[in-house]
Amino acid sequence: MTEERNSTAVPDWPEGTDRIVLDEVDSTMAEAVRRARDLERPTWIMARRQTAARGRRGRAWQSAPGNFAATLIWQPDATPAEAALRTFTASNALCVALVDKVPEAQLSLKWPNDVLLSGGKVAGILLESSGALERLDWLAVGFGVNLVEAPKGLHDAQVPPICLKDAGFDFAADDLLAHLAVAMAEGEALLVRDGFGPVRDAWLSRAARLGETLTARTGTEEITGNFETLDEAGQLVLRTSTGHVAIPAGDIIF
Repeated sequence: MTEERNSTAVPDWPEGTDRIVLDEVDSTMAEAVRRARDLERPTWIMARRQTAARGRRGRAWQSAPGNFAATLIWQPDATPAEAALRTFTASNALCVALVDKVPEAQLSLKWPNDVLLSGGKVAGILLESSGALERLDWLAVGFGVNLVEAPKGLHDAQVPPICLKDAGFDFAADDLLAHLAVAMAEGEALLVRDGFGPVRDAWLSRAARLGETLTARTGTEEITGNFETLDEAGQLVLRTSTGHVAIPAGDIIF
């Protein structure tokens, strides 16, 4: 495994943040966790190629060479519940970064952690953390973006995959990393300074199917209702025939 490391100031690169670029790794998330104890500052780890990428709930994530795979790992001053709100910071940041090449109107967010391009899934976000109840040892936020190739053979996918190239957009992984690093730094500063409210509002402004009927599939049931909002904990709020239901985790079916 070869590595290119750069922690010096570069144009548009956020101050106080490092980056590591690898030719190949099993997954950037796994690599970030392995390095967590040795990292002194927030650090981005990007790989040109992943051999064993994964998504939410341990699901396999197909990551073709040329696609974007990167993880940001740092130690926020946050409880696990507060750290989980970075799902929405990350989703917003990725949209902000993609807007450099993609018209904003074509991007939307699917709760809790997918980015859609013209209704197709173009990116996913994964959070992992470790630490005590009051303070995390580390938080890692992983990003996978289909830049040049969409996963194949996902015939049962709820949202069909799409890639930027097929949609007519050219975005190099290194350029996306620079834009995303800046957007994440700004989003984190906003969350720390002003709380979840502005982050929540920005996410809702991009939310897919807001105000429409959808189904949330949890580990034990399926709940159908009108997608009204997110609550202050980032839970999906549906208005059902029996009242409002707040859903902390699950998969959304359009």
